[in-house]
Amino acid sequence: MSTAVSPPAALTIAGSDSGGAAGLQADLRTFLTCGVHGLVAVTAVTVQNTLGVHDSSNVPAHIVAGQIKAVTDDMPVGAAKTGMLASGEIITAVAQACDAAGIGRDTAIPFVVDPVAASMHGHPLFDADGLAALRELLLPRAAVLTPNLDEVRLLTGMDVTDRAQMREAAVALHALGPRYVLVKSGHLVTDPECVDVLYDGAEFTELPGPRYDTPHTHGAGDAMASALTAGLARGMSVPEAARFGKWFVSNAVAHSYPMGAKVGPVSAFWRLAPEQR
Repeated sequence: MSTAVSPPAALTIAGSDSGGAAGLQADLRTFLTCGVHGLVAVTAVTVQNTLGVHDSSNVPAHIVAGQIKAVTDDMPVGAAKTGMLASGEIITAVAQACDAAGIGRDTAIPFVVDPVAASMHGHPLFDADGLAALRELLLPRAAVLTPNLDEVRLLTGMDVTDRAQMREAAVALHALGPRYVLVKSGHLVTDPECVDVLYDGAEFTELPGPRYDTPHTHGAGDAMASALTAGLARGMSVPEAARFGKWFVSNAVAHSYPMGAKVGPVSAFWRLAPEQR
């Protein structure tokens, strides 16, 4: 009989990236290196590489919901996150399945909503119905919302150009229902630092980090959101998990590497022993 202790488990509800840099592949890789068992509900399959997204196919909404039910019925999920959700129908199914599983804003299983709306190449990853469903159904259910600045623009119409406007955006997004908002600053290239902003409805917390001169940043947002989710699954508070996610992604970008013809991925290998890298 095994005496091994089970690690914490976290669920990603996300699309597949055939290039392995982002999406559920990045989430599972991050979960593993953060000491968390990764569970997955696949929402879409994309045909992509470093040159762009060439095609995609959505998983039927009832299959997405069924995956969430299957894993949460059987295993102790400590936290869950979203990635690419692709359509209003899928978002509706995810919201209902998460409600049934006790995944949410103020529940025992915190829900991290990473509002992935477009690929790094600008390819839209859901339609107008999906954007409306994201605002109306997922944001009010989120324990933490983790948009980048392009996603801030889609959700609020705000074009953020400095740190003060990041705070304004956090306030506007918090009004849509999430318990915490973490506005990511990776796209604010005019700032010599990379300072993210966490807002709980009353206080702002700045999460500073270096800005690295590298083109290889594919999957950075996924890595931060999934490291944050892993922290929550391990019992951290949201502010602690946000700091952990920032620390993780800063190191991941620092150790990013080329892969393919264009933008390479951020790395999770930096957490391995030197002989395993």
